[in-house]
Amino acid sequence: MTSSQPQIDEGQKILEKFDRESLVRNPSNRNIKLFIAGLALFYSLYHLVTTYYPIPQLLYRAAHVAIGLALIFLIYPAYPSQNRTKVPIYDWFLMCCAFASFGYLWIEYDGIMNTRGGIPNKLDIAFGIMTVILVIDGARRVMGWILPILALTFLIYPFISHYDFMPDRLLTRPYDLGDIFGQMYLKMEGIYSTAIGASVSFIFLFILFGAFLAKSGMGQLFNDLALALAGHKQGGPAKVAVISSGFMGSINGSAVGNVVGTGVFTIPMMKRVGYNANFAGAVEASASVGGQILPPIMGASAFIMAETTGVKYSTIALAAFFPALLYYLGVIAQVHFRAGKDNLKGIPKADLPKVKEVLLARGHLLIPIFALVYFLSESVPINFAAFYTIIISVIVSQFKKETRMSFKDIVDALISGAKQSLPVMAACAVVGIIIGTVSLTGFASVMISMITSIGKDSLFLTLFLTMLASMVLGMGLPSIPAYIITATMAAPAIAGLGVPVLVAHLFVFYFGLFANITPPVALASFAGAGIAGGDPMKTGWQSLKLALAGFIVPFMFVYNPAMLYIDTTGLTSMNVTEFPAPPILSMIMIAVTSIVGVISLGAAVEGYFKSRMNMIERLILAAGALMLIIPELYTDIAGMFIVIGMAMFNLSKSKRLGTI
Repeated sequence: MTSSQPQIDEGQKILEKFDRESLVRNPSNRNIKLFIAGLALFYSLYHLVTTYYPIPQLLYRAAHVAIGLALIFLIYPAYPSQNRTKVPIYDWFLMCCAFASFGYLWIEYDGIMNTRGGIPNKLDIAFGIMTVILVIDGARRVMGWILPILALTFLIYPFISHYDFMPDRLLTRPYDLGDIFGQMYLKMEGIYSTAIGASVSFIFLFILFGAFLAKSGMGQLFNDLALALAGHKQGGPAKVAVISSGFMGSINGSAVGNVVGTGVFTIPMMKRVGYNANFAGAVEASASVGGQILPPIMGASAFIMAETTGVKYSTIALAAFFPALLYYLGVIAQVHFRAGKDNLKGIPKADLPKVKEVLLARGHLLIPIFALVYFLSESVPINFAAFYTIIISVIVSQFKKETRMSFKDIVDALISGAKQSLPVMAACAVVGIIIGTVSLTGFASVMISMITSIGKDSLFLTLFLTMLASMVLGMGLPSIPAYIITATMAAPAIAGLGVPVLVAHLFVFYFGLFANITPPVALASFAGAGIAGGDPMKTGWQSLKLALAGFIVPFMFVYNPAMLYIDTTGLTSMNVTEFPAPPILSMIMIAVTSIVGVISLGAAVEGYFKSRMNMIERLILAAGALMLIIPELYTDIAGMFIVIGMAMFNLSKSKRLGTI
């Protein structure tokens, strides 16, 4: 056993505790193992082949769900304490039911589409009910009860929405079984909605791409590169955690998984140089969560956003870049100032790899990512771009012996990618039940009406209420279903007040995502605390403090969309998918004031710049930072004077005290 193996084993235990997705079977029967591996391999090959040889959309999506559910019933136990070395007979039966749900659609496809005119018969309804049950149970196994209960709550609504005891706003016409389960199973507005459409067309391929990158050693490249760039700096290990976790979080899309995957190495390093356990766990949690707002991949949520809004992926990635930069700058600033306050040094340069050596050894692994950015900027269809980059990653890995992928490695990556995709598939399928109910009953318009009526046409109040709603809806959920739900329920309320559709969707995406580090349900923070040996709630509140910029930046770009490289001047409609670029001078001003403001806010939060600050100094500096962040010329000027004045005062104070 290697020296790092105990850490990895401990990390796996923590992952299983806080991340239901990692609680999987390990069958003792070799034939069962081979069958599961073969089915997972087929799942990956199905997606690669259908990229070039498409089949009708309903069947395309239904096969994605059916095979994914079959794998879930074989891989995930029915309950956590179940024996994980065997697959019980009822799970084999459920696997057959999953295949039957697709087989029925395949056999009856012509009748469903043409002969019956979309009106379900009794057999359609029976298979619809069965499929809904399978989807809910599959999602429950993978991610616990939160999302399935939410889906069941929505599913009950059309059964009771016509009764007199319902509030007037929620009253609808009566719906029968055919209306409800026909919507869920026979149409692409329920289980097989745009969420599953994005999962089968884009997300699966990008998860597969991530599996190939991991197999070739991309994780080690990111870790070594972060060590080489920041390991020797003040508080270096924490900066390494921020950089490496940000890179990996963008690719793998799992906040909790990323906390554990990188945290088992970065958190002990942070503790060794003197960071306390709560802070070390919080740094890893906030950095890992932020990876999903970081282009180019953004944890695959950007592709669902493109599908939902109609805005090109390249436009979304460009818009998301600067806010993500500000977020990470805010985290690194607090890490830096905390290290200065506690006199925490970095790792000696002699003990660290050199940038040149790292790039010479594994730098070629960055080529597929550059290729992906190029393909997407050239408007290559997203599924083809993902397909091409998978091929390129295999070719590029052959350049060096250390990264070379064998045939077995390729097969392992295909199997691993298929298994990693299952939580996303399950989440998208069960969210489809919510989408189907909302579409059938018009519930979204009721939700929008309620938010806007409470907000009383006040943009700030509507934003604040939407922020709260997004965080509540995002509690305990992975980022993708959290975004889909908030995009359906909350984003239209903001767009209705003259905010561009892309800006509205990015706003709810941020807050649905940050529910992962917001107590009381802060799964990423709890995982970080588990590795660090800290207090879960204290780590959660510390994560919230580190992520403070992430709670301010969305308000900034709503009031000043130029931060997203969007010029709204002259736009007659906010519901557009193409945006002109703002003037360069305006972008420079926004960049300078925002960067200075975020760094200053970090210093105020930590109470340190070059020397410690008292509470009055911190409040004055925080006021100046917020003025810089507010997108107005006069507040920018006033804020800059305050920040510069406080910096000079603190510098003079530190010279007097002899701290520099």
